Amino acid sequence: MKKQLAGIITAAALLSLYGCQSTSVKDNVATIPDMNNQDLYEVSHEGRYYVFDDFKVYQEFLTVGETSYRKVLIGGGPNGQTLVYGLRGVDKKKLSGVAAEEMFKGSLQAADPFYGEIRADDGRLYVFDSLDDMKAMRMVGEAPYRYTDIGTGPDKQTVVYVLNKQNKKYKPEALMMKFKQHYNL
Repeated sequence: MKKQLAGIITAAALLSLYGCQSTSVKDNVATIPDMNNQDLYEVSHEGRYYVFDDFKVYQEFLTVGETSYRKVLIGGGPNGQTLVYGLRGVDKKKLSGVAAEEMFKGSLQAADPFYGEIRADDGRLYVFDSLDDMKAMRMVGEAPYRYTDIGTGPDKQTVVYVLNKQNKKYKPEALMMKFKQHYNL
């Protein structure tokens, strides 16, 4: 009887310690240190859709056309494309909690400030300061509000700064500066 009572007390103590810590998966993901959620880069390339949370890995992909480490989901991308998450070396063994995947799925909010790019099949480079604007463009395929800068990107690409209802009347000076800093332009 004493052993049974001790077991009940121990179980009650554990429940009081852990039972009150009910958090969602989203809350847990958002608190993982070094989430690297301040930027996101997406590329539609040769029938696949690539997503990166690291500028260096993204640039290596643009140079080589592949990533050293990746997580592949066949049919998981927009329009049923194969979805490829380009991973940093520190993320290669993670089964979950990779910022690129979590932000793409919508289970991780972007840091503030945020910077994003989509390299589209049309050769244009779309630049964002909002993950929500990036998601909307990914879904629709077009940016309703934008500031277009022809031939000012790397390799003379047209750069489209994506805006929204709140900032559509202003030239995106800060975003343009951030873009130029990324590419040393």
